[in-house]
Amino acid sequence: MSDASLIIRALEFAATRHSGQIRKGDTEEPYINHPISVAFLLSEVGGVTDQEILAAALLHDTVEDTDTTLEELRSLFGETVESLVAELTDDKTLPKEERKLLQISHAPALSADAKLLKLSDKICNLRDVVGKPPKDWSDERRREYLEWTAQVIAGCRGVNPAMEALYDSELDAGRESTAGS
Repeated sequence: MSDASLIIRALEFAATRHSGQIRKGDTEEPYINHPISVAFLLSEVGGVTDQEILAAALLHDTVEDTDTTLEELRSLFGETVESLVAELTDDKTLPKEERKLLQISHAPALSADAKLLKLSDKICNLRDVVGKPPKDWSDERRREYLEWTAQVIAGCRGVNPAMEALYDSELDAGRESTAGS
């Protein structure tokens, strides 16, 4: 299998699994745009060329948000992709607040590649919360989200200076845009 084939298969699989899902933001864009943005950011800003990392970026929410299993990802995309997705997948049987605290406490123990994926995911989420937030999110809720991402990313530092600088810049801009209320 060629490297391009892995990426295209991951994109097709993620698009199929996320079909019909939309992002929470007020633009109601197709959910698949998020994993595409995560992979694009890794490639363009992070300089990532490893096809398994990029495939995992495209697939990172499939287990958490669809009926996809880790075993299925392993059989279709290999152990590395499955392992990265597993590191990033929240246990949706737990309450939301507990999942958020676990992301903070687990971040320092993630593999370097999973930290890089987490960093890209949080940058994309931060951009959405600042630029096109859910309609029912107040500035205070947006600020709380930004500060939570800062706690998660604190445990992911040291993997990619360019991505970390972009995160810091986006966080600062987000703090400024939500400060007035």
